[in-house]
Amino acid sequence: MTVISVNAVIALSACSGTGTPAADTTTATSTAPVPRGVVNRSEAAAVVDHYEEVNAQANKTQNAELLGTVEGGQLYEQSKADYRFFPTWPKRDQAYYKKAFTYRDRSYYIPEDQSWFAVQATASGSKDQALLVFDKTADRHFKMVAAVYRDSTSPIPAIDTGSHGLATAVAPSTRVGALAPDQIAGAYEDLYATGGKNAGTQLASTTATRIALKSYGERTTYKNAKYATLHWETARPTRPRIYALRLRDGGALVVFPTAHNRMEQLKDGYIYKGYIQLVPGSEQAVYNKTPRVAILDELQGQALAALTPSGKPAVLGVEYRMVDSR
Repeated sequence: MTVISVNAVIALSACSGTGTPAADTTTATSTAPVPRGVVNRSEAAAVVDHYEEVNAQANKTQNAELLGTVEGGQLYEQSKADYRFFPTWPKRDQAYYKKAFTYRDRSYYIPEDQSWFAVQATASGSKDQALLVFDKTADRHFKMVAAVYRDSTSPIPAIDTGSHGLATAVAPSTRVGALAPDQIAGAYEDLYATGGKNAGTQLASTTATRIALKSYGERTTYKNAKYATLHWETARPTRPRIYALRLRDGGALVVFPTAHNRMEQLKDGYIYKGYIQLVPGSEQAVYNKTPRVAILDELQGQALAALTPSGKPAVLGVEYRMVDSR
């Protein structure tokens, strides 16, 4: 679906006064251009409605090609992984996934002079708010490129719409308090890689950070710890674009891609014994079901964070999908 902006520019002409030729004056009135977004609110609503319709059709049959007409970015990478895992899910989960849903209680945030817009909404059947991002592709079609749900204890802060009702985009390299938007992923992945000993110390404690630290802590206590080692390595997101909006308090709300590899490997003593191997789980087996001495899982994620001028950045929600296992 192609969406065309219909914003109009109104030209104001000035009138000259009357009088003797020597006294005649002409007064010109000029106005600054009204800021514009890539769409207006009604057009944005139509984009979201169209996404809901096509997404419902694609999910019924796990049609990745159809879904790709309305999805992109990290979200599409995760959805394709869901389609691959679908046969391994319980029947109840499969039925739930096929069920069509809508986004209700929508608030539209359209930044000036950008190719994208954001929507804060709640999916039917859920109580948690999500921030959705739609970006225009090269063929002038809008695709949803991110959909991150905040956790139940981390509300989405107020977004600034003081510019004629429009939001204001924040450049990824612009530092807001402790970090810039393009530094948050590195800080978050440090929680997995080192337990937050380096850049991760700059992040506030939230549900998302506690989950990452719990995963790091379990590397020596998980079920195969006697036989194998486990660690995480920061990886490059498949779709690296970052989206950020200014908050009313001067901070920034950031949707950022994030990724890591999970490496599990038999300890040397057990490799040489030859009779012990790591058996892939159900999702790992979708990519490679062969028992082996090492398993490398690639996980692609997307996350939502709030940066504040003072205080630590807070990761409000995050989710990953395994996109490969070898």
